[in-house]
Amino acid sequence: MKHIVRTAGTLMASLVLATQAMAQDKPEQIDMGVFTFTSGAPAAYGQPGAQGAELMVDLINAAGGIDGVPIRATIVDEAQGAEGVIAEYRRLAGETSYQVMIAALSSSNCLALAPVAEQMQMPTISWNCDTHQLFLDQQLDYTFRPNGNTIPEFVAYVAYLLQVNPDIERVAIINPDYAFGHDAAEIVKAAFRAFKPDVEIVAELFPSLGASSYQTEVSRLSAARPDAIFSNLWGADLENFVRQAQPRGLLTQSQTVLALGETILQRIDLPDGVIVGMLGDGYWLTPDAQANEDTVAFAEEYATRFGEYPVFPTMKMANSFMVMKAAYETAIEAKEGGWPTRDEIAAALEGIETATFTGTARLREDNDGYVDQVIGVTGPSDTYDFSVITNMVRYDGEALMAPLGEDPIAWIETLTPEFLETLPEPGSYN
Repeated sequence: MKHIVRTAGTLMASLVLATQAMAQDKPEQIDMGVFTFTSGAPAAYGQPGAQGAELMVDLINAAGGIDGVPIRATIVDEAQGAEGVIAEYRRLAGETSYQVMIAALSSSNCLALAPVAEQMQMPTISWNCDTHQLFLDQQLDYTFRPNGNTIPEFVAYVAYLLQVNPDIERVAIINPDYAFGHDAAEIVKAAFRAFKPDVEIVAELFPSLGASSYQTEVSRLSAARPDAIFSNLWGADLENFVRQAQPRGLLTQSQTVLALGETILQRIDLPDGVIVGMLGDGYWLTPDAQANEDTVAFAEEYATRFGEYPVFPTMKMANSFMVMKAAYETAIEAKEGGWPTRDEIAAALEGIETATFTGTARLREDNDGYVDQVIGVTGPSDTYDFSVITNMVRYDGEALMAPLGEDPIAWIETLTPEFLETLPEPGSYN
């Protein structure tokens, strides 16, 4: 009997120690790295993302953190270049308190960080990083992109343009002179070949990043007299181009498509009818966003704190935090309350589907995201003192994604003009 009592006592002590160990495994704080541009010309796009991260940290912590644990974000400025970004990522990932990264804005930085994430087995959520090349030729187990890529983004713009202007014949392209700009140009041209093969590309211009003057480009575009101008300029480059093009009437001479145009609506008076969007569904004034009380509250708090309403980089960042939080909660539940490891967080991110501020984040087998594409045209607002997006459409993200394992550009060229008839009409999402 004494032996039995002693054994039971030993077992009870072991259970207590195991419970204490589990409790000790729960950290006092969750650290994470958030990579974006906070200086230089790209900060016009990256700083709203950083501000979105700041607000999300405060909101999550005010609601009790993640399973009672507060989070802390270390903001890393991508303006230091790829070498510095990689070094900082390695430094943070080397600390055990960091279990997840949200990185990065720049496609080049994102591509550079992916193999590092694999090597260090660090779950990394690509909050922006649009390049379709990220998952093209490699299997990534620790990199996840819930915010979409350049294939559906730019196919959607060509579809919208042809839906509202089916008689387009001459198109000019002005994009930034690096991978994002050149990839977009190839996608746009492939989409035109598929949907309207007789369209002529009358100009392709690739100004340098950070250019201060666009007068030469504006003159060349004016002289080419295209029916439509497509551009995926962004940040300060987009603002500079628009400010210099406006006085010369370029944006009204041709149907203009500003793929990242939503970001400047609160800063620049664009003429009505410019086609704009947000590379995904991240617009705080869509019907889905406005029907969500949490989104409305987030937008109002952001405006109070930072002096303007969120732009789509803000919403992409906020949605990435929601995906991160959902993964933690899934991993904790799967572990029956135990604190998850990096690998368990990565496992929870695989195939995740969760509600966001602007729609639903959904990852497919290769960890790339299906993201709806919202596009419209600039128009006046009865509520705000700046232009808003009207005549909106919401294209299903999966319908515009190349099937898993297929070459994306080759897939686009298999599409036909009849494909446009399968898409919802502009103005159907208002």
